[in-house]
Amino acid sequence: MAPDTRSEQASKKQDFKRLGLALLFLVGTAFFAASLQPGGSGVSIELVIAAVIGGYMAMNIGANDVANNVGPAVGSKALTLLGAILIAAIFEAAGALIAGGDVVSTVKKGIIDPSLIPNAQIFIALMMAALFAGALWLNIATAFGAPVSTTHAIVGGVLGAGIAAGGFGIANWNQMGMIAASWIISPLIGGAIAAGFLFWIKRSITYRRDMIGAGRRMVPIMVSIMVFAFSTYLIMKGLKKIIKLDILQAGGIGLVLAVVSYFVVKNLVSKHSASLANEKPSINKLFTIPLILQLPF
Repeated sequence: MAPDTRSEQASKKQDFKRLGLALLFLVGTAFFAASLQPGGSGVSIELVIAAVIGGYMAMNIGANDVANNVGPAVGSKALTLLGAILIAAIFEAAGALIAGGDVVSTVKKGIIDPSLIPNAQIFIALMMAALFAGALWLNIATAFGAPVSTTHAIVGGVLGAGIAAGGFGIANWNQMGMIAASWIISPLIGGAIAAGFLFWIKRSITYRRDMIGAGRRMVPIMVSIMVFAFSTYLIMKGLKKIIKLDILQAGGIGLVLAVVSYFVVKNLVSKHSASLANEKPSINKLFTIPLILQLPF
């Protein structure tokens, strides 16, 4: 048998295994949703269908969205693929639970006005259609390697299903305008910040004569800035249901966490850099720590 034929057969077997695991996951999701019904009340078909569609959406988010987070760490060999996926699975779920409330609220009643839907059954069907449309689009885009956004997909699905159910007047066009503006503004600001950090890294570390010494000084500072920004954001978004904190209070807690992370990372970098040569590949190894730390965020 030719090597190419064997390779194709092995690839097909892998595809069948993946498909089988995906179907097994969806069947398990359906049974879990059915088991949530109170005793004697019967199984809610709508809940089971919604859970299965949600599971389908989750698989597509994992295939499309999570790769953005784990790609740098796995590509640089800072982590194995399995290790990165485990970390991503834990913190993706934690992020949804801690800071996902505003997103859920916007999707539920910020894009369309639920009060204009004639009855609850139509609203349930509308949301399931939007979820399925978003999941299917992610699936198609991932298969073709197209760079798409999960948020864009679900927002478009809710808007389209809402218009189909209640007409153009059901949409909150002011909210949609703000969301669409953020799709343009956020990448521009993110790109500018990323370019600024890259310039800072080059000027303060890689262009220095003593790159290892510069790395020991600057890497802990850069990690602490990252910890301050993300922890302040998560505190404001995630803890507001438990305790209300203003930006100064959240920033104060974030600052404490940043200071702690500075000394922890400084100790790790000092130990890790002791045996490294003063060359660029060694500097790349020092950034293993920031790459791992960015995964949870």
